[in-house]
Amino acid sequence: MESILKIMTCGSVDDGKSTLIGHLLYDAKMLFTDQEKSLALESSALREDGVLDYSLLLDGLSIEREQGITIDVAYRYFATDKRSFIVADTPGHEEYTRNMAVAASQSDLAVLLIDASKGVLTQTRRHLRICSMMGIKEYVFAVNKMDVVNYKKDTFQTIYEDIMKLMEEIPHSHIQVIPLSALIGDNVTKKSNRMDWYEGPSLLEYLEVVDIETKIEEGFVMPIQRVARKDGIRYLQGNITSGNIHTEDEVTIYPGGATTKIKEIITSQKNVDSAKKGMAISVTLSSDIDISRGYVLVAGTSLKQTRMLEADILWMDENPMIEGKSYLLKLATQTINASMMKIKYGVDADTGKQIACRKIEKNGIACVDIACHEDLVFDGFEKHQALGRFILIDKVSNATAGCGTIKYALRRSENITRQIHDITPDLRAKALGQVPKTIWFTGLSGSGKSSLANEIEKLLVQEGKHTMLLDGDNVRLGINKDLVFNEYDRSENIRRVAEICKLMNDAGIIVITAFISPFERDRKMAKDIIGEDKYVEVYVSTPLEECERRDVKGLYRKARNGEIPNFTGINSPYEVPQNPNVEIDTSDSDIVDKTKELFERLKNHFK
Repeated sequence: MESILKIMTCGSVDDGKSTLIGHLLYDAKMLFTDQEKSLALESSALREDGVLDYSLLLDGLSIEREQGITIDVAYRYFATDKRSFIVADTPGHEEYTRNMAVAASQSDLAVLLIDASKGVLTQTRRHLRICSMMGIKEYVFAVNKMDVVNYKKDTFQTIYEDIMKLMEEIPHSHIQVIPLSALIGDNVTKKSNRMDWYEGPSLLEYLEVVDIETKIEEGFVMPIQRVARKDGIRYLQGNITSGNIHTEDEVTIYPGGATTKIKEIITSQKNVDSAKKGMAISVTLSSDIDISRGYVLVAGTSLKQTRMLEADILWMDENPMIEGKSYLLKLATQTINASMMKIKYGVDADTGKQIACRKIEKNGIACVDIACHEDLVFDGFEKHQALGRFILIDKVSNATAGCGTIKYALRRSENITRQIHDITPDLRAKALGQVPKTIWFTGLSGSGKSSLANEIEKLLVQEGKHTMLLDGDNVRLGINKDLVFNEYDRSENIRRVAEICKLMNDAGIIVITAFISPFERDRKMAKDIIGEDKYVEVYVSTPLEECERRDVKGLYRKARNGEIPNFTGINSPYEVPQNPNVEIDTSDSDIVDKTKELFERLKNHFK
């Protein structure tokens, strides 16, 4: 028997997807006796014409039966003498487009159903474009409900011509258009004598023999999912997404491009000489190289690194995607911060034409420029699917906001190279006679951050240190005056400040900052930019009640009155630091005493 063919059905609401798959299962004798009896009983209760309602075999959720639509993706297995199949019944309702996109990413072939009485609809076109974006090249168009239009050839011919015109802009390997009736069974598993004008195969006959062009991806690729240690040995664990590997093979490690050799390959707790695509393995290397989750091992091919890329995306979130907003980008085992830099154009679901827009609504398709906050290891989707396909995750809700495929890196990022100067940061620090650090104060408004930062700078200057104080309000009045207080701009505010801190530390200067910086992810981003060895986090843990009692700037009162949206502590969260270098509470003594206490606790960081 041939290998399993993974199929998905899609199309508009009530085009008959569940009925079609149910009929295939019934005719393939893939039901137990009790299922057949249950189908007959439930069909008789729902229909008066004595015809079996095959959709009942798939619409298992009670809510789906009540609404008469498919909500979740239902996967079914069946087999014939010629082939085995896994078929995904996807929802046609626009509300559940994300479910359909997930099924498309895992399928070899798409069966798009079209209601013969309605023709090609907007949702059919949208599903087709999503299938194409997810890499599907094999298509079957099942023109269903031919019994409703009295099996008319001219009706089918009109739809056929519309399909051919639509496919002119969709990359594909093969197209098959089949007129059928999923309910009656015409052209589902056997040729129908009611449409003798159709000379092609039935749906099942075509699926049994269609030759799927399996593209062999270049070289060996394994994203590192986990690094385990045992008896002092590091084991790199992951799934092989392309090619095969042998012991003693030379591999390149991304990011960075270092090379070494495979020393051991372990699978199912046994050492083996080789492994191939699809296997989960552990490997050891002949060289001791610092590697963590998100790195990628490759052999016989090359990957790319970039911080700026162009991609096609399908938006899934209830809230629209807007330029500038930041998300978590997850590609293979990498998860990094990324900002939607520019929406180049949206795609009209009906016509496929490019349209100008500043935001993308739910279920919209667009081409966007994305700026990553650190290097992303990737490849074009056409070359390596696992390293060219990603999802975007909302940082607040942790929900999947969109998915996409990478087209290419933007040249502006590839043509920028960090310059190495003769006067290094170490030389500048020695010239000033100090250890450059960034003291990063974080805490609620009114907690005492700015007061402590101001007093700490005074003490440092008294000791002859060269310093710079960056306060939240002052920065907002200057370099960051173009930013507002939405989620993206608050994150961008922290990013810019961190970059300034890094430059000043490189100049040998000690920097003191006072920013609420409420989100752990933003503080981590600042730490990554500045450098772990230079970043000193001071959490001013003064309780909200005390901060609000002080209300130095009258902000809490305005927030309580609804005059200030997204105010930290009132209608926006503050994520308490888990491992600050120093924690201090200013509610129980004056600022001078607290400054002296803090200064003593900070001294070790300047040695």
